[in-house]
Amino acid sequence: MDIIKPRTLSGFMELLPAQQVFFNAIMQKLREVFSLFGFAPLDTPMMEAAEILLAKGGGETEKQIYSFTKGGTDLALRYELTTSLAKYVAANYSALAFPFRRYEIGKVYRGERAQRGRFREFYQADIDIIGDGSLDILNEAEIPSVIYKCFTSIGLDRFVIHINNRKVLSGFFDILGVRDAAGDVMRAVDKLDKIGADKLSAMLCDDLGLSKALVDEIIGFMTYQGDPFDVLDRYRGRSELFDRGADELASVRQHMKGFGVPESHFAIDLSIARGLDYYTGTVYETMLVDHPGVGSVCSGGRYDNLAEYFIARNLPGVGISIGLTRLFYILNEQNMLNDSVMSAPADALIIPMTEDLSYATALATTMREAGLRTQIYGENKKFKAKVTYADRLGVPFVVFLGEDEITSGQISVKDMATGVQTTASASMLIAGICGKIDAMRDRPPIQA
Repeated sequence: MDIIKPRTLSGFMELLPAQQVFFNAIMQKLREVFSLFGFAPLDTPMMEAAEILLAKGGGETEKQIYSFTKGGTDLALRYELTTSLAKYVAANYSALAFPFRRYEIGKVYRGERAQRGRFREFYQADIDIIGDGSLDILNEAEIPSVIYKCFTSIGLDRFVIHINNRKVLSGFFDILGVRDAAGDVMRAVDKLDKIGADKLSAMLCDDLGLSKALVDEIIGFMTYQGDPFDVLDRYRGRSELFDRGADELASVRQHMKGFGVPESHFAIDLSIARGLDYYTGTVYETMLVDHPGVGSVCSGGRYDNLAEYFIARNLPGVGISIGLTRLFYILNEQNMLNDSVMSAPADALIIPMTEDLSYATALATTMREAGLRTQIYGENKKFKAKVTYADRLGVPFVVFLGEDEITSGQISVKDMATGVQTTASASMLIAGICGKIDAMRDRPPIQA
């Protein structure tokens, strides 16, 4: 029989066990934070009827989606979590309490060119707050506090949440008389950080036919270096939409202090446009201070009608998405994973030194009941191979159980980090191991 060479498809990520521990730890921290803010968990199918996922799509979305036919039914793999959320809310509208707060962490699929930090299969971690008919600005102000808590909980500190409001930009373009080109202008402006002001200026002049003076005013507004509310005040009173957006920005900034977001970790940034057309209010992009080239690691915003394609009700919402696989890739690449975090699959390894394994199995049960992840090494190998196994896994404690220990009613425990071996009663040593393991578990997965 020919041997098939094992391979993983390009754009799909597989991790070694120790790396998977870090990934799972980050995911668990996010779940804890989302729950802390009162978000309910949701798990929607990775596969939907193609017409559901393409309800608001077409164009580039249709090109990127993985679709196929099974039994005469057109199916597709989800390319993000929001469309599935919209379907879910519409289908379960009468059973839900609004505002509906949900979080979901799941895999999505995009048939785009795989490249550094870009995957075809990846995890997204999303939260959304959905209103019924209306949604207070307080919800938009609360979102940055969720972002702040998420990143500090996993061990990141040097990040800034950039905040703007689409009403401000739309109103600003109304004031300048370029309303018809507003969508194209905002999509271009969304590339400002990537291409710079000069290339953006050329793009707006050449592609959209705007005058140089008009383009200078647009870029000057969006890159203003002082207090952004100073430049906002210059345009007040000339557009109702602009004024409403400026008021919402002011309200968001005012509430964030109460929500515990320090001023060092957020910035009102008038250049943040967000490319997706359905954002209508506050928008967010989160940047790592030391890695500006990475781009946004958490983004989102306010939208007016989540489920317009599925139900005849106005369901406004606000939400954010963390590209979890991409974020992990960046953190790993930048050597930011915390080496002091225990990545072993077990807290302790019991090595029986007698043919009678009943004492070892009973001890393992006692240790597991104490909350310790415990393995028994039952293979018929030399003693050195058994200890090497523990060392390769990174198991912090090895328990030796031989005739002497069984006769005396004790156990011998070796701390693999220090090399110190202690013999004493099982209850005393198990309590000591529990204390040290608890300290290890409290460490954040990321070192800032």
